[in-house]
Amino acid sequence: MTRNFNFSAGPAMLPTAVIERAREEMLDWNGSGMSVMEMSHRGKEFVSIAEKAEADLREILTIPQNYKVLFLQGGASSQFAMIPLNLLKDKKKADYINTGMWSKKAIAEAKRFCEVSLAGDTSENNFTTVPDQRSLVLDPDAAYVHYTPNETIGGVEFDYVPETGDIPLVADMSSDILSRPIDVSKFGLIYAGAQKNIGPSGLTIVIIREDLIGNPADGIPTMFNYATHADAGSMYNTPPTYNWYVAGLVFEWIKDQGGLSAMAEINRRKAEKLYTAIDNSGFYANPVAENARSWMNIPFTLADPGMDAEFLSGATQRGLLTLKGHRSVGGMRASIYNAMPEEGVDTLISYMQEFEQKNG
Repeated sequence: MTRNFNFSAGPAMLPTAVIERAREEMLDWNGSGMSVMEMSHRGKEFVSIAEKAEADLREILTIPQNYKVLFLQGGASSQFAMIPLNLLKDKKKADYINTGMWSKKAIAEAKRFCEVSLAGDTSENNFTTVPDQRSLVLDPDAAYVHYTPNETIGGVEFDYVPETGDIPLVADMSSDILSRPIDVSKFGLIYAGAQKNIGPSGLTIVIIREDLIGNPADGIPTMFNYATHADAGSMYNTPPTYNWYVAGLVFEWIKDQGGLSAMAEINRRKAEKLYTAIDNSGFYANPVAENARSWMNIPFTLADPGMDAEFLSGATQRGLLTLKGHRSVGGMRASIYNAMPEEGVDTLISYMQEFEQKNG
C-alpha cells in the first residue's frame, strides 16, 4: 500500500505511526478483548486511556494546574457560542480581532449574545496581514478578547500573542495547536477542533482557566455550560471515545518526536522551504505579508489561473492530494500540519518546479 501526501486543511493527515498503532489495537486494546470503539466510557479501560491522554497533553503544552482540559464535541463552531455564554458573566461587551473567515464566523455568532467591538480588523487589505499590538483598540469593559492565531483559509498567522492586560485572552487554535511551544498562562481559554493537528474530526479540545468556569448566562443549555463538563471529567454524556483515544496516540507520537520544540523546528523548516520555492519563482505567488505567513496553511496562485486544473491533475498523479484552494480564495493551498512529513513538502516543491519549467 502506498500512502499519498494529503495537503488537506482538515480533516488532515495523521502520522502513519499513529494509524498503524490504531490498526494493531483495533480488535483488542491492551488484552482487554475489546476495541476501543466498543468500550464503555466509564469502564476502567477507557478511563485509563482518557486520563493518559490528558496527562500527556498537559505535559506537552506545560498546562498549569489551574486550567481544566475538556474533551468536547461540536467542533470549534460550537465554541463560538459557548464562549460568550460562559465568559460574559455580568458584562455586555466582548472584543474580537478580525483576520479572516474563521474570525468572521466567531464574530457573527458572538453578536447573538453581546455587543462586539473590533479590536483589530484587516479586512481592508483582504486579510493578508495581522494588526500589530500597537494598533489594537481594546475596550476596558470587554469580558474577553478573542482572536484566531492562524487563519486556515487565508494562510495568515499572528507572529505574537496579543497583550490584553487583565482581560482574558481567548484563542481559536484549531489549525496551529501543537505546532510549537506556547505559554498557556497567557490565555484565559484556548480551543481547537481536532481534525488538523490533534486527531480525527469530532473532538474539540478546550483549555480553560478555572476562574472562568461557573458563572454562565441565565438559561444556558446544560451541554453548553463549561462547568457541566469540567465537573464530570468531560464525561457528562458519552464522549467521542475513539477520537479521544487516537488523539492520545498523537500526543504520544509528539513526545516521541521530541516534544513541541522539535515539532516547531520541523514545521519552521517545512514552511521556509515552500515559501522560498514560491518567492524564488516567477510563476507562483503568495499574497500574505511576510511577517504574517502561516507555518501550517500556505496558499499560492499560479501566474495563469487557467492552468489550475492541469496543475491539480498532475499533482494527483504524483500522489499530492487536496491542493485546491478554498473556494473563497481560489488558487492552491498546501496545509502542512505536524503529520505532513518533510518528504511531502520536498515532493511538492519538485513538482512545482517541474510544472513551472514546462508551462512558465
